[in-house]
Amino acid sequence: MRSRSYDDVLSGPRKRKVPEVPAEPGLVVEDPASGYCGAVVKIEYGNVVLEDAKGRHRVFPLAPAAFLLEGKPVTLVPVKKTAAPARQVSASGSVRVQGLQARVARDSRIWVEGKHDAELVERVWGHDLRVEGVVVEPLDGVDVLADRIAEFGTGPGRRLGVLVDHLVPGSKESRLVGQIRDEQVLVTGHPYIDVWQAVKPASVGIRAWPEIPRGTEWKAGICDALGWGEPYEGWQRVLAGVRSFRDLETPLIGAVERLIDFVTDPGDDTP
Repeated sequence: MRSRSYDDVLSGPRKRKVPEVPAEPGLVVEDPASGYCGAVVKIEYGNVVLEDAKGRHRVFPLAPAAFLLEGKPVTLVPVKKTAAPARQVSASGSVRVQGLQARVARDSRIWVEGKHDAELVERVWGHDLRVEGVVVEPLDGVDVLADRIAEFGTGPGRRLGVLVDHLVPGSKESRLVGQIRDEQVLVTGHPYIDVWQAVKPASVGIRAWPEIPRGTEWKAGICDALGWGEPYEGWQRVLAGVRSFRDLETPLIGAVERLIDFVTDPGDDTP
């Protein structure tokens, strides 16, 4: 049986592994064959460019163990490029702020007609609103809009943005909105009967929103036509189908973005 020492003799002297060192710009190495010492400038075409103390450049091939670093042989290798981290975006398409701490709420507010509108705005723009410190509140109907504005008391740095359903010429909503005369209030809206309809049909698994006869409560009629049960059950289906702004119709997206811009206008922060 061979002894360990006998095996070592037969196998011959062990070769030391020469470390590989990334050729970072500025790294000072020596070419032992010529005695040239210089800092790494760049790597190109399988060669390394070194610069000596007088600013002169020389090119050397990137051969194994071809350089000395602090007197010890090393193999220079190209620096591995690390991919830049992908930017994460919020549901609204804006750049997501990492490690977000919600800003203290502004005096300005965004009002929407009801609970469903508020939940939909939160689903898509919630991150943006927390970054900006904007609170969204339901009105429970546009009929009370003028009184609520008077109670709120607008002014510089205290603006109101209002999102209204079915804001089309001749509608009740457009007549009520037309009575508002306040520079600190911006009312935007969409043409759909209810905010449900501002969600793209494909996002909730239907081909189109059904036509509901006049005189029939719209949400109840939708749920009956689609077999969705009660309106609260239907709303859960609608909200679950919304993952980002891409699931919404353009008029609603534009209306909400305008309101956010209005109530966060930096020129209005100073009373």
